[in-house]
Amino acid sequence: MKQFFGILLLFTICLGAEAQTKVNPVVKKFGTVTEVPFSVENPDLSLNYKVVVEVSSDNPKPENVHEFFEKVGAVVNLHALGGVTAKKLHVVMVIHGPAAQYVVNNEEYQKKFHTDNPNIPLFKELEAAGVKIFVCGQSLNKRQVAPASVTPEVKPALSAITTLTTYQLKGYAFLKY
Repeated sequence: MKQFFGILLLFTICLGAEAQTKVNPVVKKFGTVTEVPFSVENPDLSLNYKVVVEVSSDNPKPENVHEFFEKVGAVVNLHALGGVTAKKLHVVMVIHGPAAQYVVNNEEYQKKFHTDNPNIPLFKELEAAGVKIFVCGQSLNKRQVAPASVTPEVKPALSAITTLTTYQLKGYAFLKY
């Protein structure tokens, strides 16, 4: 009988976890977040949110969307879920190091990874949501990535260092993935 109630309790917990409402308020196909109706700490809607996100990690599964690029979609979706309007949300993603190789067009991506670039649809959605996306020119040069092969949603910067410091001096909160 104890075993029956144990299984029943586990089943109830699992059902409760599944009942969480998953949403994509702005970035529709990426960066899924869950509603938290019981939260007591929420965004301050009187603020202008300025966030610069550094992504330098490699992607161990290049056939999948880069996990940390997708987290930028979650940054946008979480703020929107909290009621922050597009006019009050300013997000910049700065890509460098090993992550720089994942910003190329499909033709170049196929040459290297033998698959279409799964990040391009995400870049398009982020750009449509107002996210500025930069890739470090130093990283492109070091990894011999031709600037012409970079997908048009991603813009080259002189360096990640100068872009990150510039936005931080402009008052952007810093996140690193």
